[in-house]
Amino acid sequence: MTGFTHLDGAGHARMVDVTAKEPTARRATAEGFVACAPHVIEALRSGDVPKGDVLAVARVAGIAAAKRVPDLLPLAHVIGIHGCTVDLEIHDDGVAITTAVSTADRTGVEMEALTAASVAALAVVDMIKGVDRGAEIRSVRVTSKTGGRSGTWERA
Repeated sequence: MTGFTHLDGAGHARMVDVTAKEPTARRATAEGFVACAPHVIEALRSGDVPKGDVLAVARVAGIAAAKRVPDLLPLAHVIGIHGCTVDLEIHDDGVAITTAVSTADRTGVEMEALTAASVAALAVVDMIKGVDRGAEIRSVRVTSKTGGRSGTWERA
């Protein structure tokens, strides 16, 4: 790595100018996990969580969050989110979250995929905190990206 693109020659933060870049198809995926108590897993599976449909709320929260990244991260570019999925799966020890975000723009969507996973995890915690104060968000991370100058990357 030759340097940090979000710093100018004097070390000051800047938004990278992507004006000259051609829009290309780009996609990023991310994952996260919310660990929770066994009684919460039972309630999730039976649909008996007092606040309602946890997975539906988390899914919509994640999608909405992917579209708000420039409001949250001051150096992020405003880009068109052309597709976003947030999938949640109940496991014996918690809820696994996988996200995918796609665009045809000048910069990637890794932050959008991470934000979708993070906010979906936060929504799960918000929905279950009344019955499990110990719920814990774990391992939110990018799992892959395609497109752009750097090409394809996948987590090993």
